[in-house]
Order: sequence, then C-alpha cells, then structure tokens
Amino acid sequence: MSDANLSDRPSATDPVPVDVTPEPYDITPGFRFDDDPEEERSGPPSRRRLIALGAALLVGVAGAAVLGTLGWRVAQQKDATLTIPDQVAGLTLDGSERAKTTADYLRNGFLADIEVKQSIAAVYADPAKPEQSVLLFGGTTLMWQPEQDLDRLFKLVADDSGRIDELREQPSGELGGVLKCGTSHQGDALTVCGWADHGSVALAMFPGRTADEAAPLMLQIRSGVQTRN
Repeated sequence: MSDANLSDRPSATDPVPVDVTPEPYDITPGFRFDDDPEEERSGPPSRRRLIALGAALLVGVAGAAVLGTLGWRVAQQKDATLTIPDQVAGLTLDGSERAKTTADYLRNGFLADIEVKQSIAAVYADPAKPEQSVLLFGGTTLMWQPEQDLDRLFKLVADDSGRIDELREQPSGELGGVLKCGTSHQGDALTVCGWADHGSVALAMFPGRTADEAAPLMLQIRSGVQTRN
C-alpha cells in the first residue's frame, strides 16, 4: 500500500535543514540571558524611581517645615500673662459689688470648662456710654489647638446665653493667634468676641455693640491685658 505523500518527505539520507541562531532564544520579554540582574540593580536609578524619591523627600521637608513653624509659634506664645489694669482701651474697671459678683460668676463658669494656670474676670465701664459695659474673662494655659479651645468656650457661653450666630474670624493683631466675634440673640443682641493663642484664651461680652464695633475694641483690650514673658 503506498502513501501518496511519502514522495514529498525527505529521505532518511537527505540532510534535514537546521535553523541555527547565533544566541539562545529570548523567552522573557525585555530579558537577555547575557544580562546581569545584579548589574541592573547596581546601575543608576530609573527616572520613575528618582521622581518617587524626590516626591517623598519634598513631603518630608514640607512636614518638617510645618512642625518647625508650629514649634516656633508654641515657644513664642506659650508663656502668656493676663492682668486687669484699672484703665484699658478707654474703659474703666468697675469696682462695684455688682460688677465683682458678675465677674466671679463668669470666672467660675469659665474654670468649670477649661483648666488654666491663671484666670481673670472683670467688668469694664465705658464712661461715655454707661449702658455698654464690657464683661471680660479668660486665663492662661498651654494650648496646642487654640482655635478648637476658643470654639469650645463659645459653646459654653451659648449654653448659658442662647445660640451665637454669625461667628466670624477677625484680625488678631500683633499678638497673633485667632480672634472671632459672633452675636448672641437671647434677649437683646449681645456681641461676643474671643481670642486664643498657644498661651491664653479669653472672651468678652459687648452689650449694645455690633461685631464691627466690638472687634477692634477687643484688640485694644487684649493689647492692654496680655503680655508675654
């Protein structure tokens, strides 16, 4: 029985062609047998690796800068002292029994919420406008998050005198930190302003004054009662 295709096959004696390549097959894309992996790793880093390393270094430098700035600010502000002068910002300390009772009430409420090293409380009268006395209370302590502590103090006042609306940040002046003013609407409108930094926190109530009137007055009061060692 014959196979019609046998004639197409090379005979056993015919040489079979062999495809000889000058080097081994490359079985892994991008890899050659003559490549040295250790040499690859010890060579200069790739551009992608350099970019990633640079980004990590930038983040580290930025983080160190933030921590450095915070540390400098804490060191600058932490040693604060508050006093109660007889005269401040054109106002006169009210020494009446009624004023002292009011100041003690404010101080006790303040101390119930915030632990401080030193506390103050006072009522200041405006000789030109007797009905617009200013009620001031506060204290000194090391605070890492002054704005949060100030907001907490505003909430304390809101619990006693109703909600405080339109609470806005105001210029804090040369002493820095944060200063805010808002309006309490229980009964007659009452503007409440407060400041806080890494060494002190205080609030003042301004009956009969708007926030625009109270904010600059608060700055003057702060400059007169706060010093740093």
